[in-house]
Amino acid sequence: MMLQRPVPWPNGAKVACAITLDMDADSLVHIHHGAGAKDKLSAISMLRYGPDVAIPRILETYRKFGLKQSFFIPAWCIENHPHAVEAIVADGHEVGYHGYIHEAPNSLSPAQELDWMCKSIEIIEKHTGQRPRGNRSPLYHMSSKTPEFLAAQGFLYDTSLMGDDVPYFLETPEGRILETPVSWATDDWPPYVHAPDLGYMFPPQSPDRAMDIFMAEFEALRRSPGGVWVGVWHPFVSGRLSRWQRVEQMIEYMLDTGDVWFATMEEIANHVAQVTASGAYQPRVDTLPYSSENQVPEALTGKA
Repeated sequence: MMLQRPVPWPNGAKVACAITLDMDADSLVHIHHGAGAKDKLSAISMLRYGPDVAIPRILETYRKFGLKQSFFIPAWCIENHPHAVEAIVADGHEVGYHGYIHEAPNSLSPAQELDWMCKSIEIIEKHTGQRPRGNRSPLYHMSSKTPEFLAAQGFLYDTSLMGDDVPYFLETPEGRILETPVSWATDDWPPYVHAPDLGYMFPPQSPDRAMDIFMAEFEALRRSPGGVWVGVWHPFVSGRLSRWQRVEQMIEYMLDTGDVWFATMEEIANHVAQVTASGAYQPRVDTLPYSSENQVPEALTGKA
């Protein structure tokens, strides 16, 4: 079974792979509990494990394998954990936009969303030396205006939606933006996160069990070349010692197949733009918004 629109990846690679790390740190407990966060010491310690312990471990692995990858970091975390961000930037990795304090864009008014986006862009540029080129909306909760705002602010890509196995374009009133899709099947939250203070009570799986799920997606893409595999992981989650040791084994295996192009999300987006412009790739284009309030009778929605 083949993909409908396989991407011609560099050097004949079958799969483009990106291990993306959402360094949410303790923004999560603050957005959940506000002023009461100061008394959630266990939750804060768990979340700060990300920038304080996991990031150095992750960067060491990337140096070992010669990888450059992408980190999506709320601007509040950049301000409060500059040491981790400095280390990420010093090693040449990409830093993308992930909200200000992990707020859901679809919970804000359009004016609020745009205001916090612009403030966060300034913070990212101040601390990294360049404007972010990519976005991952916190919780994947894009609003109907998010793609339009991203295009207007000069973003190259988004990676919050789940509409394909290959990159595709979102058409907005402000222009197109590339969507590099993700999947819950390659997100570390469901198999690992048990955090009562954050409202998550999942039974943690073993690293091998979680990796079975992640690798099933990878092997399917190897059998149907031309797709993109995006790990959506979190330093305080997948950066724990036993889990990250298993990630190292995964990276080594992927590299040994000879079928993988490891790249940052920006590199993937730039390549897709190049092969699209040359005519070697013809991506799908989704016109937004997907639906309007008038398409479904209110009597059938329970909101009449």
